[in-house]
Amino acid sequence: MAETVNELTVRYEDGGIETVKELDKKVLTKGAWATIMYRYQDWDRAKGQYSSDRYTIRRYQKRNGEYQMKSKFNISSKDQAKNIIAALQEWMEE
Repeated sequence: MAETVNELTVRYEDGGIETVKELDKKVLTKGAWATIMYRYQDWDRAKGQYSSDRYTIRRYQKRNGEYQMKSKFNISSKDQAKNIIAALQEWMEE
C-alpha cells in the first residue's frame, strides 16, 4: 500500500493488461485522512477497448505509515456528475 498521497492510484493491471487506466486525480484533502477524486477508464475485454470516462471519490486512512482505502463512491454517469456539480454550485451560492 502507499505511504504518501501521491502514491495512491486506482490504476490496476491484470495479466499484463492495464484493466483500470487512471487518467487524472485531484487530491481534495491530505493528512491522516485523505480524499481523492479520480478520472479513469475500465478495459472492456469483449470490445477490446477502454470504456468512456468514469469517476470515483475515495477516502483513505493512514495507519501504521500506510494509507488504506476506507470508503469509495463511484459516479455512475456524466449525468450524475453534472447533477452533483449543480447541487454543489447551488449550495455554494446560498
